Amino acid sequence: MDIFLTLGVVVVALIFFIGEWFPIDITAIGVMVVLMVLGLVTPEEGIAGFGNSATITVLAMFVLSAGIAKTGAIQVLTDLFVKWGGKYLPRQILVMGSIVGTISAFINNTAVVAIFLPIVEDWCRKRNISPSKLMLPLSYVTILGGMITLIGTSTNVLASGLSEKLGYGTFSLFQFTGLGITTFLVGLVFLAFTAPYLLPNRKDPETDDVGQDYGLKEYVSEIVIKPGSSLVGQTLRSSQIQRKFDMDVLELLRNDTHFPQPLADKVLQAGDILIVRGARDCLLKVKDERGIDILPEVQFSDDLEQNLGSGEEKLAEVLILSNSNLIGSTLKDLRFRQRYNTTVLAIRRGQELVRTRLGKVPLRFGDLLLVQGPKESFLGLQTSRDLLVIEQGDVEALRRDKAWIAVAIGIGVILVAAFNIAPILVSALAGVVLMILTGCLKPGELYGSVRWDIIFLLAGLIPLGTAMDKSGATEWLADQLIAVGGGLSGFWILVFFHVITSLITEVLSNNASVVLLLPIAAQVAEKLDLNPLTFMFIVTFAASNSFMTPIGYQTNTMVYGAGGYKFTDFFRIGAPLNLLMAIITPPLAVLFYGLTK
Repeated sequence: MDIFLTLGVVVVALIFFIGEWFPIDITAIGVMVVLMVLGLVTPEEGIAGFGNSATITVLAMFVLSAGIAKTGAIQVLTDLFVKWGGKYLPRQILVMGSIVGTISAFINNTAVVAIFLPIVEDWCRKRNISPSKLMLPLSYVTILGGMITLIGTSTNVLASGLSEKLGYGTFSLFQFTGLGITTFLVGLVFLAFTAPYLLPNRKDPETDDVGQDYGLKEYVSEIVIKPGSSLVGQTLRSSQIQRKFDMDVLELLRNDTHFPQPLADKVLQAGDILIVRGARDCLLKVKDERGIDILPEVQFSDDLEQNLGSGEEKLAEVLILSNSNLIGSTLKDLRFRQRYNTTVLAIRRGQELVRTRLGKVPLRFGDLLLVQGPKESFLGLQTSRDLLVIEQGDVEALRRDKAWIAVAIGIGVILVAAFNIAPILVSALAGVVLMILTGCLKPGELYGSVRWDIIFLLAGLIPLGTAMDKSGATEWLADQLIAVGGGLSGFWILVFFHVITSLITEVLSNNASVVLLLPIAAQVAEKLDLNPLTFMFIVTFAASNSFMTPIGYQTNTMVYGAGGYKFTDFFRIGAPLNLLMAIITPPLAVLFYGLTK
């Protein structure tokens, strides 16, 4: 009965993970609660994930990554990309991948992608390259680079914790570095010589006009208030034209004087010209009801960005980050205009563009917002923990004088763990304290630097592994796999685990795949007298090989909108890369670690 109940919970959890009706961390917490209610784990076992060494280590690594990023230490390496990138895409991908992959081996890859996104975007603009040629390789090399060390990704740390729980001990910092470097180099060379041809031009590299890229010309117009208009003498707030007619007033022109945001309390006069965002049918309704004239559309045919970003105004793209508090809320719920003193003109999700009824669209991780407003308002956007402004510029003052301190702390954490002076958990937490004490990270920035969705995901999933072990579900599933594949050699069973893990991780999170499959792989290896470590490494590597969809890995989602990709673009290059990893990783794992005990 316990096996039946546990597997039932697993199936329901899989359905919820795939359906994405709730964020995956909320689903994981729900799984934890259900396991306790059904008595499959004790309350102590149910909440043990919050105090698990893997969870705390991942939390500490997020803080360390933020400390290094805040001091601008990574920016020093970005200069190498600009210096050595050259003219040709294969070389650019090789240089970018070498730098980014090396950093990702020690720093959380979402932080690395967040730093490199505006740099790559600026590079593409200057070199007349479509961003779609480089954004996906940027994501993929951070994924591959994260497999070089134990601390490169939360999946590796979780796998190490599960290994300890199963009785095999934790993984050392560089235990699978040989395998990680080899797969990284093969993947990097593959991307350098195939991505330029497999990835299409999804964004026009010949235009610097962001507004044109979003197709806003037909949505942005100038209207003039006629002398007999009912708007004369009213403020924008009291007139309610923005709320009633699904339009946004971006700027007010009066006698050659520009009035930027905020405009809500400006009293309107006859002859005022308003620059507005709105569909033509909405403007026609305003014209009929309130008495305005729509000026000729030709005024915005040359350079929309220059019109909206002139003087003290600015136009830029803003990315919704993975740990953003804005996810799931609408612009209207958030009172976005009042909160940030900027106006959202359009929302991009991959190739999908949303330009009407923006206030009613729930925001998602990876959404790109085209935002317009006063230049000083972008200072607030840049320092927000919820958003990333996709542009080059030293808007946020980095603590560059402390860069060497942050790097020294990071190296110290690595060396202490590498020489077994202290466990990685202890050295990482010590590093967190030093980051705060030395001023590399301010106390108020500590909590904002943690990806709490990952922490709650780990805390919620760890009890599921406990329940599968206690109930006997892991052993039962291992027996079924052995019965079905009894005729296969140990090597082909290893290949099977790589393939099934990489497929499952495309629809689940990589951490969920590890929790479900790593114990089963170890059990199968034990029963067949094979090397369980090799099988656990294969599952760990395959769980991070999420290349075929934009939702399988968080860095893929981050570049989805920035590259203007279609969903199929990920499969076009990700499927061959997944196949390549499935071909080379199992034999390399056997070469490095052996197939039998």
